[in-house]
Amino acid sequence: LGRFETATDPAPTEMLETTIMLHPEYIPDGKFRMKRNPVWRDGMTMEKLKAELTEKMKELPGYVPAFLQPIENRILMLYTGIRAQVGIKIYGDDLDKIQRKAFEIERMVNGIEGASGVSASRVQGKPYLNVQVNRVAMARYGLSAKDVLDAVEISIGGKNVSTTIEGRERYPIQIRVQRSERDDIEKLSRILVAAKPGMASSPAAASGGMAGMGGGSAAPAATASSVPSGEGSPYIPLGMVAKITREIGANEIASENGQLRSYVQANVQDRDLGGFVEEVEQKLKSIDMEGMTWKMTGEFENQRRFTKTMTLVFPIVLMVIFVLLFLVYHSALEAAHVMLAVPFALSGGVLLQKLLGYNFNGAVWVGYIALFGTAVQTGVVMVVYLEETVKARLAEKGAAFTYDDLVQAVKDGARLRLRPKVMTVATIVASLLPIMWSHRQGAEIMKPLATPVIGGMISSLLHILIVTPVIFLWLRGREFRKGTLKSP
Repeated sequence: LGRFETATDPAPTEMLETTIMLHPEYIPDGKFRMKRNPVWRDGMTMEKLKAELTEKMKELPGYVPAFLQPIENRILMLYTGIRAQVGIKIYGDDLDKIQRKAFEIERMVNGIEGASGVSASRVQGKPYLNVQVNRVAMARYGLSAKDVLDAVEISIGGKNVSTTIEGRERYPIQIRVQRSERDDIEKLSRILVAAKPGMASSPAAASGGMAGMGGGSAAPAATASSVPSGEGSPYIPLGMVAKITREIGANEIASENGQLRSYVQANVQDRDLGGFVEEVEQKLKSIDMEGMTWKMTGEFENQRRFTKTMTLVFPIVLMVIFVLLFLVYHSALEAAHVMLAVPFALSGGVLLQKLLGYNFNGAVWVGYIALFGTAVQTGVVMVVYLEETVKARLAEKGAAFTYDDLVQAVKDGARLRLRPKVMTVATIVASLLPIMWSHRQGAEIMKPLATPVIGGMISSLLHILIVTPVIFLWLRGREFRKGTLKSP
């Protein structure tokens, strides 16, 4: 509860962290088998467990739960200062206005699909004991603000005046008023402050009090009966030179770039993080900020940077593949023919990803890059087989080579490639399938990576075995009719 006693801990004072250690969902059953752990109820998943815990914890007034991995939580807080996937920082010059605007944005974010654990930081609401010195009254008794506030500091906070030695142990001796006296404003107002000699008046003595304190040091104990009365009285009550009130103020004051700051945080559930952030940004633009400013922060910043990187990497990868194919075939048409394997593989990957409900993230992007390379490679091998078969038939027939011979050669080449292609796809799919039913650590990252590869390889199988031979026959048929089809 709270935060560490160090300035490097970004946790707010109201933060409560609870580490929940879960039983494994699946446990070994023999040497090679796994079974569901009986302590997990039937139909229970991690998402359902979080939902149940959230509903239970919401019964506590003002408590907004958020579920994060311990390391993820610390990295987010150190990197962004927000302990959630998405944060909206609000900057301004008035804490009250910032707090009201944070609550308004909190209500807005709660209405967005996929929002979970939405909460605004509570910068207000902490009780304070406010001691406001009366400078006119202090001057009347020859006191300075330091004299009065030193008496307050010693009475309430305490001051070490000596040290007692007991053997090899040393203990500080601290003086301050009793807790029962510190909790009562009326009794606090009777704390005695040492005045200049001859400056105190008789009402001071009449007020009574406790131990007199002033000038930053403790004075000898004095009560109403022991304090001399009359003009020479050296002590006056604190209430005569200061106004003591209880007020509600900020429990923490955070600033960034020279401005006061508050924030609204949220996690995203059952939705892609990028789309959620875009919708939040659109709605924030319609809110009147009343002279304040806002800034988005959180885990999505890493994803946004990754997405920008991928928008550069993806075209470069496709361009490199196309250039390499052009260098092999010396024909842009042939290179484009082989590159058609990419959209066919993409369609299968997207379809399986949609069926399994995975959103786009870094692992998915990496899976697609791996898929594109594999799909193009198998397309190149198919074209090589077809080329060799056609050239062999052309060399065999010579001038008697007809269009029917071309069709038969393409069919023979496609059949010859059928078994290797099926074996290639089966090997890749079989190697990735165990990931899809794995429940060990890291499976939540590997499953989205393997999904586009599995779906894309299955759809590219149909493309390589059916579409590629048809397009190859069409291209070679054009050459045959033009008389440019030559034997090696």
